[in-house]
Amino acid sequence: MAPRVQLSLEIQLAQRLAGNEQVTRDRAVRRLRKYIVARTQQAAGGFTHDELLKVWKGLFYCMWMQDKPLLQEDLGRTISQLIHAFQTTEAQLLFLQTFWQTMNREWIGIDRLRLDKFYMLMRMVLNESLRALKMRGWEDRQVEQLLELLTTEILHPDSQAPNGVKSHFLEIFLEELSKVGADELTADQNLRFIDPFCRIAAQTKDPLVLHNITRGVLETIVEQAPFAIEDLMNELDAQEEDTLEGDEQEQGFPSRKPPEGSPRGPDPGEGEEQAGDGDDDGSSGPVLQFNYEAVANRLFEVASHQNTPSQNRKRLYKVIRKLQDLAEGLFPEDDILEKAYRKLQEGRRERKRKKCLPKFQLQNKTGKGERAGRGLDLSSGSERMKTRRRRRRGAAADPIAPQEQPGGCGRRGTFKQRRRPWAGPKVKGTNCQKPDRKKKRQLEGRE
Repeated sequence: MAPRVQLSLEIQLAQRLAGNEQVTRDRAVRRLRKYIVARTQQAAGGFTHDELLKVWKGLFYCMWMQDKPLLQEDLGRTISQLIHAFQTTEAQLLFLQTFWQTMNREWIGIDRLRLDKFYMLMRMVLNESLRALKMRGWEDRQVEQLLELLTTEILHPDSQAPNGVKSHFLEIFLEELSKVGADELTADQNLRFIDPFCRIAAQTKDPLVLHNITRGVLETIVEQAPFAIEDLMNELDAQEEDTLEGDEQEQGFPSRKPPEGSPRGPDPGEGEEQAGDGDDDGSSGPVLQFNYEAVANRLFEVASHQNTPSQNRKRLYKVIRKLQDLAEGLFPEDDILEKAYRKLQEGRRERKRKKCLPKFQLQNKTGKGERAGRGLDLSSGSERMKTRRRRRRGAAADPIAPQEQPGGCGRRGTFKQRRRPWAGPKVKGTNCQKPDRKKKRQLEGRE
């Protein structure tokens, strides 16, 4: 009997992470975190590239097996926060590198029912990697290392990243960066974050990558410019108020703030402002600050290079013009076009609604003055029906013929004569009988 092969601890954890039972998977995740902390604390410890690939394969299928959206969100947050269990920057970067390599390798096998939770996992891992930079004070060297890793594994032409991974990453990068560092990052630091995207947009030969960078990064900066300037003005006003309060306290004036413990009711209009702080302004949260002239100059530098394809240069020059206008204080007049488009759409909906309405509903919408001018009392349904019958009879009947049949039949005779089926040619003469009745009497006489 052959001796049993002892599996490594990473493979054992990966098998348990991909287990069928949720209890087994949860225990494996907790044990993995403790194992990462214990191993990275050692001086000669750490993980190799192949070991972390095995760990991430187990984590990938752990997310694959998880059902229910709330549990998926909790698991994604737990997996993404494993980056903070690594004690060194090199180990964190290796952990992120193996994650993106795993996503590139396994992306083609993800079905559409499981696609959303892996989109969410990518977003959470990117958010936590930016938070790791924030904890270290946004050091320039670490920022460059992270951007180089993301560029190499996702956006570089030689990378194995599918189009779905590239598109989603470019869509969420600026949004997650604003969530993490909008309050701390300066305009120069933000320019350093988007510099790799500017270079790739000028050099790439993939039209999809060019479109996603232009739409997801560069044009988003232009669209968020009004909100960024508004946030900057609010910040300057708050700084001026703090400065004035400090000067007043130095000069001996009483403070504007009420003393602690004193009852203070809500300011007038405060409830209205809080109620309107939702999505009415169109802003989804904090916005990054940019020096638009510096961004335009950097884009022009990379786009005007001799090796830049003509289609890339043409697309980037349009963005450069918008950025130059923003640097001069000119905002794109999108509000006027939006209002005109909304008015046009409302007119189309009104015309379609009128076409779909029946005629009697359109008649009921006429004013009371028109009804009074007709000289008829249309309040009762019988009068309306009589009026319609008279109009039909007057339009269809011969004006020379009498309106009523002899014999006191009245109106009913007219309808009976019109609806009676045809029984053959009429016989001339007043006392003549119809052919069918004559034949019937002859047959009775023979019998």
